Amino acid sequence: MLRRTTFGTTLATTIAAFLLFAGFAAAADPGWVASWTAALHGPYPSGNAVGQPDLHFAFPEPSANDQTFRLIVRPDLLARRVRLRFSNVFGARTVSFDNVFVGLQESGASIVRSTNRRVTFAGGDVLNIPAGESVYSDAIDLDFLQNIASWETLGRKLSVSFHVMAESGPMTWHAKAMATSYVTAPKAGAHSREESGEAFLYSTTSWYFLNAVEVFAPAGTEVVAAFGDSITDGTGSTLNGDDRWPDALARRLHAQYGTRVSVVNLGIGGNRVAGPTYSAAKPVPGGPTAVERLEREVLSVAGLTHVIWLEGINDFAQGGPDVTPETVIAGYKDVVGRLRARGIKVMGATVTSSLHSTNAAAGSASVDQRRKAVNEFIRHGGLFDAVADFDTATIDPSSGGLRPEFRPDSALGGPGDGLHPNRAGYQAMANAVDLKWFAPIAEAARKK
Repeated sequence: MLRRTTFGTTLATTIAAFLLFAGFAAAADPGWVASWTAALHGPYPSGNAVGQPDLHFAFPEPSANDQTFRLIVRPDLLARRVRLRFSNVFGARTVSFDNVFVGLQESGASIVRSTNRRVTFAGGDVLNIPAGESVYSDAIDLDFLQNIASWETLGRKLSVSFHVMAESGPMTWHAKAMATSYVTAPKAGAHSREESGEAFLYSTTSWYFLNAVEVFAPAGTEVVAAFGDSITDGTGSTLNGDDRWPDALARRLHAQYGTRVSVVNLGIGGNRVAGPTYSAAKPVPGGPTAVERLEREVLSVAGLTHVIWLEGINDFAQGGPDVTPETVIAGYKDVVGRLRARGIKVMGATVTSSLHSTNAAAGSASVDQRRKAVNEFIRHGGLFDAVADFDTATIDPSSGGLRPEFRPDSALGGPGDGLHPNRAGYQAMANAVDLKWFAPIAEAARKK
């Protein structure tokens, strides 16, 4: 749906109204919408994984070699027709897959009996992805599901299995999955069609190559992208618990608006709003900045209608004292302008406190002062369509840091780092989002 803009003249207003109607009509058609995403930030092993096992035996070299992946993903919506997107955007050579399958996860690497379905690409069984590119699968008929997104399928996890036919070269990945997936030993061959998980000897808390699951959804389905850094990616939340703030927000939205809304996560641990140009040859853990990755990661999200953006603390912590609030604000203006040009609504989220964090780079008074200046702009600068005050929801007024009950780490245990909220903190953040902001299209769709 295109965002309405006031031009101050009758003609311009008429044109804007026409575009608004045209955008709504397009949104009202059934079609593909994103249901799960994994932002891509570089080649393995650059990145900030959480709870990662030792992968030396799975990947003696920083590449896959004649082995099968079984990635476990939880789409926010499921429907009978789905499609997958694979990416080799940070690869150095063409990567080839065969024996691509998708089924319902039973437990661990095992698949529910009789649900594993073959995936094709332009009618064939082999997928070749040139370096720097992404490719969609053909539509897949998950005939064991109902034909529409439904309550019965919410929360069900898919197992996406694929065989890397030869040595892959650099693997495009998402490090911080906060969820367990599986891989066979190198040179173990193709095991994708097997329902048993016995061949998948190694586990990983990251996702590789796969970066989107889309469903064919009813008219009026909204897509909300949570855009940001490690606090959106879920550091400090529970492994396999699906309790990042976007997960908690999705549950609230489904309770309010049913299955006419999908929430996808585009967080990258260590990400910045602005900064040096990214190079895959010399990757930084946080990947390309928000300004750089907007076109590929966000504007490519199928059916995107809303973005909630939380980011900025890494600009100050990683960039040092020379990074000013004005630098971050300029990045905000760049990104929001480009989103609005596509008719996408943008909610700005205030940056949560890292004061006194055990991460020394983030815990200083200087970082906190600049964070507060950015938050004042988010709240009062008029750039965003709406504001989620995550700062107020999580701050301890007596210390200026995170509230004590939000500090203990839910993922790995221990006292936490004072930068990343825990499960309870992420729920408080999700509760700070005003659900009425999402109401107009969702309510219109429900009445159809």
